[in-house]
Amino acid sequence: MIETSAPDPFAPNRGGWTGSYRLNPDAFDEMMAAPGSVRPAWQPLVNALDAFSAEEAARRFARADRYLADAGVFYRLYNKAGTVERQWPLSHLPLILDEGEWHALANGLVQRAELLEALCADIYGDNRLVAEGLLPLELIAGNAEFLRPMVGQKPAGGRFLHFLAFDLGRDVQGFWRILGDRTQAPSGAGFALENRVATARAFGDIGSASNLHRLAGFFRDFRDHLAAARRNKNEGIAIITPGPLNDTYFEHAYIARYLGLLLLEGEDLAVVDGRVQVRTVSGLKPLGVLWRRLDAAFMDPLELRSDSRIGTPGLAAAMRAGAATMVNALGSGILETRALHAFLPALAYRLIGEKLKIPNIATWWCGASKEAGWVRDRFDDLLIGPALSTRLPFEDEETQEGKRLAPAVRERWLQALELDGRRVVAQEPITLSTMPVDEDGQISPRPVVLRAFAARTARGWTVMPGGFARVGQTGEASAISLQRGGRVADVWVVGSRPVEQVSLINQEVCGGGRNPQGMLPARTADNLFWLGRYVERTEATVRILRAYNSRWAEGPDDRSGLLQSLRDDLLTLGTDARKALPQSLLDTLGDVERTGGRVRDRFSVDGWLALRDLTETAAQLSPRIQPGDDAVRAMTVLLRKLTGFSGLVHENMVRFIGWRFLEIGRRMERAKQMTRLLARFARPDAPDGALDLLLEIGDSVITHRRRYGMTFSTQTHVDLLALDPLNPRSVLFQLAELKTEIGLLPDRDGRGARAPLPIEIMRLHSSLAVMAPAAVTSAVLETLGADLAALSDLLSDSYFR
Repeated sequence: MIETSAPDPFAPNRGGWTGSYRLNPDAFDEMMAAPGSVRPAWQPLVNALDAFSAEEAARRFARADRYLADAGVFYRLYNKAGTVERQWPLSHLPLILDEGEWHALANGLVQRAELLEALCADIYGDNRLVAEGLLPLELIAGNAEFLRPMVGQKPAGGRFLHFLAFDLGRDVQGFWRILGDRTQAPSGAGFALENRVATARAFGDIGSASNLHRLAGFFRDFRDHLAAARRNKNEGIAIITPGPLNDTYFEHAYIARYLGLLLLEGEDLAVVDGRVQVRTVSGLKPLGVLWRRLDAAFMDPLELRSDSRIGTPGLAAAMRAGAATMVNALGSGILETRALHAFLPALAYRLIGEKLKIPNIATWWCGASKEAGWVRDRFDDLLIGPALSTRLPFEDEETQEGKRLAPAVRERWLQALELDGRRVVAQEPITLSTMPVDEDGQISPRPVVLRAFAARTARGWTVMPGGFARVGQTGEASAISLQRGGRVADVWVVGSRPVEQVSLINQEVCGGGRNPQGMLPARTADNLFWLGRYVERTEATVRILRAYNSRWAEGPDDRSGLLQSLRDDLLTLGTDARKALPQSLLDTLGDVERTGGRVRDRFSVDGWLALRDLTETAAQLSPRIQPGDDAVRAMTVLLRKLTGFSGLVHENMVRFIGWRFLEIGRRMERAKQMTRLLARFARPDAPDGALDLLLEIGDSVITHRRRYGMTFSTQTHVDLLALDPLNPRSVLFQLAELKTEIGLLPDRDGRGARAPLPIEIMRLHSSLAVMAPAAVTSAVLETLGADLAALSDLLSDSYFR
């Protein structure tokens, strides 16, 4: 008799690409109700996937990955060695929800947003909930996120909350539960947009056929709400960021660019006479709305965290006075405390008169310190962190130290969080639902957490019809964190009928009048100026290195002394010419990328990609190239990429004030570099071949032949490279451009053309313009170089301080 095993009820029975999908018997699955039974919302995607060949699926996924790489989407990882940029870990398959289910979910999230608003108003207002015994005093007063300086505040516009995120998980019965509220500085909305764009590269045709709801309308309505929150149209709207080293800085820059908002850091702000002002190149300008992306405690070193270096002194007092609208109000981070989940069901009845539509995961407040310590002693795997919870269900209501937990409780409640070393919070572990993830051509179920977003608009709270999902890289829920290797997925809300094709454009706004150029923060102008200088400095170094290696390849025997003179000149730049690709050049390229990263919201995707491509190419070439012809070819590659970036900037950037500072930086550095080269290689005792070298580095060989024919002398070279007003490489050309651009900068002190900066550039330009070639000696050029350095300092004093 042959024994046969019982059939596996969870074995796949579908054909096609999804046929290998094996359900997890212990979890609710988002795509399939049972083996072979696809949920209706997923059916169009599953049908398409089953019809794809492996090659077709790979091509579609590659298109999504290529978009993310080209757009430079990244997430910053922190580890013991420092930080590293991780390419955005998109899981190609979206999480799909039916619009009927989504509407019910959205209604529950709107209710929760209203509840959290009322709760925050009570905590920082009358505090009746503590007085009535509905909240423990120590839960509020002992919480690090309770900001005492903000007690009694009345936010501008009367609202504490404007933008929220919620983490949700689905339990084994298929019911959604709230895992956490994000009220401090909710992140992810910008990444949700990028997920949607990337996923559209793979499944745009399927999304359209599935009646996929768009996201743009959500952002349009919230942008309009921010604009309406200002007291007048002259006030700015800004996102405040901790800076480029923050893990979600890409999103801050992306949202700022997408919505047309300022991107500021704490040093860009000042509180003057109780008003929030932006330090701009045109002076202090009023700010009406500040969407913060850093924790409240760091916002004001005077009243909050005194060790903060990224905040603005006096900001808390300005917010108490209602000087500007803060998204979200300082102190709202207390609503993220998980202990509050224990009390929200009762608070919902008290504050809004309703039962919670979406329950929390069950949470227990553990009470007094003796009980907390006793509970901790009996659990080996407590998760330590800053939060609270509800009372654990002990066997007896009168719990005393030494009592034993009920066996069922001991098995079920394994998580606890500590606050001030005394109290703990215990929460019910939830078995998360699973969704399909592509892994090496196979799809497997992985645990998923949904992050949804709600924003205040003119019509009240609205929920983004989508969001983003975090997917565990392994079967363990602990791997869902992006810092632990988790992945993300787009979230589709699909319907049975075609959906409105919304965009950011507000059709109700009439007229085609142009907005003014807007505010340019002084810090941003400073970074743009130095970006221009670093790019031009890199180009000058590359041109000199190419000329050096070309001559070294022809004959290392330096009888003329030209190679030695070139080495000496490069040493003044901190560059060792004997290295094929010197470290100093890589360092300067690093300065280019870092400075560009600080003003990332000012560049198009193509501009940023050109910068990244430049630095990545140099890093790839560095270990491979050798001095001589090899280095010449490498420098030519870098030069082409440099000119590509410069071309993008010149052709694509609108001539606003920011472009002018970038251009001033380029022109000032080019004038400085050419002045230095002429002073060294156009002197009477310069080595043989020096004049040819100048023409090559100055990219003027053909021009010299056409302009001067057979005449070849020091004076012709000086005339072309120092005095020719039509040569874009000449010193005089740079001074003329500087005079024009500086003349168009904002008049900060009311003196216009009589201000020190325009007077000084006029002096430098006119002094050189009237000179004959013979008068342009090395001493004159060296003096001009020093004057250019002083001009840079004068510009900084006038606009950047």
